[in-house]
Amino acid sequence: MSNLCFSQNNLVKIEPISFSQVTITDHFWKPKLQLVATKTLGACIYQTETATPRIRNFQKVARNKGEKHEGVFYDDSDVFKALEAMAYSLKNNPDATMERKADEWIEIIAAAQQPDGYLNTFYTLGDIKTRYTDMSMHEDYNAGHMIEAAVAYFNATGKRKFLDVCIRWANHFDALFGPNKRHWVTGHQELELALVKLFKTTQDKKYLHLADWLLLERGHQNAKGYTWSEWKDTAYAQDLVPVKLQKEITGHAVRAMYMYTGAADVAAQTGDTGYLAAMVRVWQDVVYRNMYLTGGIGSSGGNEGFSIDYDLPNDKAYCETCASVGMVFWNQRMNALTGEAKYMDVLERSLYNGALDGLSLSGDRFFYGNPLASSGKNSRKEWFGTACCPSNIARLIASLGDYIYAKDAKGIYINLFVGSETTIQLKKQNVRVNMQTNYPLDGAIQITVSTVAAQNFALHIRKPGWVSNDVVPGDLYKFASATILQPKLLVNGKPVITTEKNGYYIIQRIWKKGDVVTYQLPMEIKRVVSKDAIKTNQGRVAIERGPIVYCVEGADNNGKAMNIAIPETAIFQEKSFAVLDEKVVALSAQLPTIQTSADGKISERIVKEVIAIPYYTWCNRGSNQMQVWLPLNFTDETPKK
Repeated sequence: MSNLCFSQNNLVKIEPISFSQVTITDHFWKPKLQLVATKTLGACIYQTETATPRIRNFQKVARNKGEKHEGVFYDDSDVFKALEAMAYSLKNNPDATMERKADEWIEIIAAAQQPDGYLNTFYTLGDIKTRYTDMSMHEDYNAGHMIEAAVAYFNATGKRKFLDVCIRWANHFDALFGPNKRHWVTGHQELELALVKLFKTTQDKKYLHLADWLLLERGHQNAKGYTWSEWKDTAYAQDLVPVKLQKEITGHAVRAMYMYTGAADVAAQTGDTGYLAAMVRVWQDVVYRNMYLTGGIGSSGGNEGFSIDYDLPNDKAYCETCASVGMVFWNQRMNALTGEAKYMDVLERSLYNGALDGLSLSGDRFFYGNPLASSGKNSRKEWFGTACCPSNIARLIASLGDYIYAKDAKGIYINLFVGSETTIQLKKQNVRVNMQTNYPLDGAIQITVSTVAAQNFALHIRKPGWVSNDVVPGDLYKFASATILQPKLLVNGKPVITTEKNGYYIIQRIWKKGDVVTYQLPMEIKRVVSKDAIKTNQGRVAIERGPIVYCVEGADNNGKAMNIAIPETAIFQEKSFAVLDEKVVALSAQLPTIQTSADGKISERIVKEVIAIPYYTWCNRGSNQMQVWLPLNFTDETPKK
């Protein structure tokens, strides 16, 4: 184990403002938070306690009558993720009925805890003597989600019962594993980041030490005699190379995101730059070579993760919803470690596109995978046998307040443009921030800053990469032409002197009560092309406006999306539109379309109006064709899908 140093001299210290301190008022997001509070969590509760045996397993443990476990060994985690989403939702939409339901579940879970602190229904209802014998069996993963849920519930309600259950479990685990105890590698990473949350809540450093130790255990399987029942290639679980030596993204995408989030969390608390250096290397490998335009990751369904560099097929893209959720987690931590806005750029891309696509506009249908092209065979589901995605997207949206604001010793950061209010303690004085915007429908943002007494501090406002010429960091994607317009920034209606650093506009001034910052982002419609190394995108183009990636769906285009081209001369216009009840800015253009004969030859070419809609809204009106990347032109043969 490394010598932990509780100093952060080598790292930027940015502290995200907790959801519990943020009130969402946003036109775009507040309806979605309300939808999660009603429809999505309603679906999760129904599936968890009625349609499936997840809650029933905990009740069986408490009865202690020799009943058998039902379901899959990781099903406990879905109960905990739903509870975590319920905790966030109670802050956004206080609901006495939901709080009683959460308390009811917590009582059931607590009754299933063993005298030594162990809590896992699969092993307790099975052969408990075999617990902790197989690192592939998600015992630690389940417990990590339990800890995250308990911390969230404590932060939202102040109630300790669930938190105390998790403290007993963590103390039990710590007594068994660690230096001079048993070796262990988490099969599905999650416990690492959860232990850091527990440390931050309790200030008990042993949980931080344990998180660090679990990370340091990885990559030594031969020397330490590790065994995995599930895989021979331990790169699948990022256990091939020690974490601090890792350079490339491998294996299962969700496991990777949770591990790197945990490593960044440990680095933030310990000042360990070895983790940061590894995180930067791996992040570059993801964003420069292995990320979809939507911010989704994981091109292969076979391992639910990564294959080789630039292997980014559109119709077969896996892009698990949980992996996009993980991208949000990890990029927030990287931003906090470095103070660089580029990580928030990627977070925003994943949030508005790759992750949000996982939830239907009705709130009760879900995508597990999120392809960038469809022949019409994809559909949203009520639930899944492996049901990680529904509760995961629910907890992400419900916790949106975690990602909007941050602070350091010298100032405040505006990271996402979401209508909201918060009060931030800065230099022993409270600063109230109120943000009003209709983003991403338009780019007008108003930020009102109020202090009790005049105070000198820096306000950092993110300048999104898409405003300039950076689709994403690196050269995987680029805009087809250079941007023309730049943001406009005023304070109290007058131009203000700013500096630009690390992707932020910085306004350093003496702030007073009621100061108003007006920030106007140009919402240009931009064409995106990808690096030639992505073979499936050669000769194709995608369309973006602001942070939103667009697609063409058959529902708006006579049932077809595979017969449309976007030539370089095409001009798109904004169009007020609604996909079901979702008000969006659609894009309209006169584009060439084709009809094909029975032998696949082009029989007719017609120029007609084509509608493009935000990618996250597709497949809400039934299964039909969809494409994000469209050809620039057609040959005499039908274009490849």
